[in-house]
Amino acid sequence: MRGSSRAAAAGSRDAFTGALAATGSRSELAQELFGVVGVIDGNATLRRALADPSREGADKAALAERLFAGKVSAETLVVLRGVVGQRWSTERDLSDTLEAYGVETIIASAETTGREDRVEDELFHFERIVAANEPLRGALGDQTVPADKRAALVDSLLSGKVADETLALARQAVTAPRGRRFDRTVSSYLETASARREQQTATVTSAVPLTADDRERLAAGLSSIYGGRVHINTVVDPRVLGGVKVEIGDEVIDGTIMRKLDGARRAMGA
Repeated sequence: MRGSSRAAAAGSRDAFTGALAATGSRSELAQELFGVVGVIDGNATLRRALADPSREGADKAALAERLFAGKVSAETLVVLRGVVGQRWSTERDLSDTLEAYGVETIIASAETTGREDRVEDELFHFERIVAANEPLRGALGDQTVPADKRAALVDSLLSGKVADETLALARQAVTAPRGRRFDRTVSSYLETASARREQQTATVTSAVPLTADDRERLAAGLSSIYGGRVHINTVVDPRVLGGVKVEIGDEVIDGTIMRKLDGARRAMGA
């Protein structure tokens, strides 16, 4: 986001946090926010009107209320008025922020039962499964297939096996990718989760699964290095042979045996 949109997101934050605290059903709030994003994305005239930087914020908020009052909860209207009343650099920034608030609402729901780590882990690993399975990736990403059928496929794969919040996010990523690939959509959701939890996320690749103790020690070590909480996502790849590769932000710490062998091969070739 450019400067004005960053300021707009910050300016809408109080409306969102107030609605999140007041709502009696966070799942309902999330689904209504996602629904509003769908309506805005699907109507170019409305999208331009709500994001028009030359229009007064109060006027845009009133327009949103006229269109959505009686169709969504009072809490959703509070969030919507707070968002559209700001000055956005682009139309996409407005709808992206509404979507992020929907994702954050689901993460907040998971926090009430202590399942936030589980949701992040499950969503990350589902994306990896999809990435490794070309037919599945094609089936979930085929926009010519009705959204309800793609959602049913996600249900058949995940229902009863993951947290309700994970299932809700996976369904949303498949049915409303908003022009993005599935992996990019999930990545944006995970970034939203990390931002809410004020943490960084590290992807750790190893030859064998890490134990819980391994993950805890690694997370503690990375937290001390990067000065804040670090959540660990794990990838098992037998090709690395041994050691681990850690990717966090733009940095890569590659301590795998495969990298050392590659270095030896290059040295011998030289």
